[in-house]
Amino acid sequence: ALFKQRCVPTANMLIPKKNRKTIYEALFNEGVLVAKKDFNAPKHSELDLPNLQVIKACQSLTSRGYVRTSFSWQYYYYYLTDEGIMYLREYLHLPPEIVPATHKKAMKPMGARPPMRGSDRDARGPFRGDREEYRSRGGGGDRPSWRDEKKGGPGEDFKPEYRGAYGRGRGGAPAPRDGPGGF
Repeated sequence: ALFKQRCVPTANMLIPKKNRKTIYEALFNEGVLVAKKDFNAPKHSELDLPNLQVIKACQSLTSRGYVRTSFSWQYYYYYLTDEGIMYLREYLHLPPEIVPATHKKAMKPMGARPPMRGSDRDARGPFRGDREEYRSRGGGGDRPSWRDEKKGGPGEDFKPEYRGAYGRGRGGAPAPRDGPGGF
C-alpha cells in the first residue's frame, strides 16, 4: 500500500514506470543521454530523477541492443540505435514521423550569405591577392624582402670538409692523421 507506483524490474533494480517513461522520453527526444558515474547522486543533472535509475535504465537498454554506450572522463554517454528508436517509438506510442533530434537534418538558412566585401573589409583595405604577389613585392609595403638582405651566413669561400668517424653515429675506422704517432 505504501508503494503505489507500478514498477518493472530492470537490471536487478525496480524503477517506477513514471520514471522509466521520463528517461525513455528524454532519450528519444535527444537521441543521446549523458549520466555522470555517481551512483549516490540524488538527482540526474538534466532529469529530476535519481541518477542511479537513469544509469540502470540505460544499462538495460544497452544489454538489449537498443542503446550504444561509451564511457569517458567519469561520464556515461548513451546513443540510441536504430533498433532502439523503433523500440521506444512502440513503447511511447509515437508516430513514425517523430524522430530523435540526432536524426533530424539541419535546416539551411533561408537567405544567402552576404558577400565578404562590406564596411568591415573596406576598413581593412583592399584585397591584396595571394602569396606569390606578396613575395614578388619583396615583403609587402615599404618593408624590404628578406631575400634582399645578404647579412649573416657563411661566406663564398666556405667549403665544409667531412671526415668519417667524427661526430655522431657509427662510422668506419678513423681516418689517419698527420703527425707523430698518428695523432
